[in-house]
Amino acid sequence: MTDRLTFRNGTPDDLDLMVTWAAQEGWNPGARDAECFYAADPAGFWVARRDGEIAACMSLVTYDAAFAFLGFYITRPDLRGQGIGYTLWKHGLADCKAHTIGLDGVVDQQDNYRKSGFTLAHRNIRYGGVPTGDSGPDETHKPITSVPFDALAAYDRSLFPAHRTGFLSAWLSTPGHIGLVALKNEQICGYGVIRPSKDGNKIGPLFAEDTQTATSLFDALVAKVPGETVILDPPEPNKDAVALCLARGLSPVFETARMYRGDAPKLPLQNIFGITSFELG
Repeated sequence: MTDRLTFRNGTPDDLDLMVTWAAQEGWNPGARDAECFYAADPAGFWVARRDGEIAACMSLVTYDAAFAFLGFYITRPDLRGQGIGYTLWKHGLADCKAHTIGLDGVVDQQDNYRKSGFTLAHRNIRYGGVPTGDSGPDETHKPITSVPFDALAAYDRSLFPAHRTGFLSAWLSTPGHIGLVALKNEQICGYGVIRPSKDGNKIGPLFAEDTQTATSLFDALVAKVPGETVILDPPEPNKDAVALCLARGLSPVFETARMYRGDAPKLPLQNIFGITSFELG
């Protein structure tokens, strides 16, 4: 039954609950993802309430008129199979005016996403484990705060479908998040961020102009959490990124399908060694 349902934009407290639900689904969100995600688009989170209690949730973060990203599509386990989540899904999509919407779909939902007009672009494969065989940190890397924010945001835009300055500002400054940048001739040629998650540490994004830069950034970030589990989510078409994970002793643990409704953005996947998050793209 879907009667007695109401919909509203999620509050920060609602988003905390959404992250908790995501953890219970085994998605392993970052420890402080909620506050960073909310900074991306405070109106981009939805909850369905039935009889006053949250029954389902989703995010639909709008970056600009051209691009939005959907995530956190979860129905409370005891209420599944009643159409509540799908009703919220339709409500959220009807509210979104972006030309293109992306998502990272779990395996058992991909057919449903196709029915709503989403088309497969590529798989993302999550790799995890305690890294081995690293070459040690490269001292040429600098803290992310050592470069002008505008320059970092411009570099990020070349590897993401939209400007995301609000999100980046929070992502790079949140306590516990460690960002490093690689420079060549004083120009940014790669950057990465590592952050604590429910289980281990997640690297994302990991952007670089070539495999050597990506590998040295990866090693330098891993050196910040020696002996601990690390997770990286490369797009499967980037075979060098997959090879990097395997060379460092990581194993595949999860996968999603990157899907788009509308025109799929043309991204240089060969430079994307790790996506930022499954929830916000």
